[in-house]
Amino acid sequence: MSALPDSAAAARSGWRPFAPVVRTLGRVPYEATVAAMRDLTAARTPDSPDEIWVLEHEPVYTLGQAGKPEHLLRANGIAVVQTDRGGQITYHGPGQVVVYLLVDLRRRGYLVREAVARIEQAVIDTLAGFGIAADRKAGAPGVYLLEGGADAAAQPGAKIAALGLRVRGGCTYHGVALNVAMDLAPYADINPCGYAGLETTDMSRAGAQVAWDAAAKSLTDALLHQLGRPA
Repeated sequence: MSALPDSAAAARSGWRPFAPVVRTLGRVPYEATVAAMRDLTAARTPDSPDEIWVLEHEPVYTLGQAGKPEHLLRANGIAVVQTDRGGQITYHGPGQVVVYLLVDLRRRGYLVREAVARIEQAVIDTLAGFGIAADRKAGAPGVYLLEGGADAAAQPGAKIAALGLRVRGGCTYHGVALNVAMDLAPYADINPCGYAGLETTDMSRAGAQVAWDAAAKSLTDALLHQLGRPA
């Protein structure tokens, strides 16, 4: 099997990576889904297509590799799962679009930092399409509101999307979670992403009444665009 070109050679040759396979999985359990991502990543070859998994989870707190248990402020009956993505504690639940990105970065010709920037830009572009102004924040992966929204919970600086990746053998798994229209109460029992007092919001409170399916399609399309851009 011939070696894959590096990013410079790829640019000269016009080589492009495989288009990702998109799978919409519905509402699925967190731990089984992460196990499936690990298995797929471990079995990858240079010819394996990238995949994008679009889904929801039942209520769960996930604690990243560097996660500190003290960022769970109080027990409330929601399970806490230690996981192998980057970052601290976050919440997943119904009304949130979760997109897992199983992507060969070497084949696409860019490193983790650029992958994170591309994912964040896809979220920013998605929100802009629904009239929500948002941006990234230096040193704090994710996407944050630039303007307030429909109620007091949607203040400038509130976090609307969380991001965490794991890279194994040059390939990513885990991904991004965009809050669409969800019960935000569980965030009150944690320091979201390790930040005490960080406001967390969703698209509904920021003024966009949008169905989960529509938000999921828009975000998936934006991610496909970002992943397909040359390095």
